[in-house]
Amino acid sequence: AVVSTQSTGIVAEAKRSIWDAMCVIRNLVRDNRIVYGGGSNEISAAISVYDAADKNSSIEQYAMRAFGEALESVPMALAENSGLSPFSTLAEVKSRQIKEGNPRLGIDCMDKGESDMRVQHVIETLIGKKQQIMLATQLVRMILKIDDVRSPGEGEE
Repeated sequence: AVVSTQSTGIVAEAKRSIWDAMCVIRNLVRDNRIVYGGGSNEISAAISVYDAADKNSSIEQYAMRAFGEALESVPMALAENSGLSPFSTLAEVKSRQIKEGNPRLGIDCMDKGESDMRVQHVIETLIGKKQQIMLATQLVRMILKIDDVRSPGEGEE
């Protein structure tokens, strides 16, 4: 496809969008499983991590809570970038997920009045989501090793 415009920024953005779409297709060919987007899976995972931290009486509970907070940064960024109040929006969706037992509830970025990402057809590839979480976790572990907060080999499996 030939893309022509007077602004090189628009062309670069179009190329990036096409590249992103091709990567999504590649990921779906590799593994066709999906997760619902809009921060719904991060909120659901954070709730599970907080529940596990509540059951852990050791010092590890603090690291678990920090991991839960890190997971919540995705829906908070979505809310903020959509012009919503990040804290109140996250608190509302999180409370609804717990109350309704619906892990598909996420940030309504398009202001459609519907937080269920299945209804809004907001999906992500499972392989992409796993790669994002693993890369972020590995980066934090690397930083902690550099800072000698964590001793080398600790927690590696």
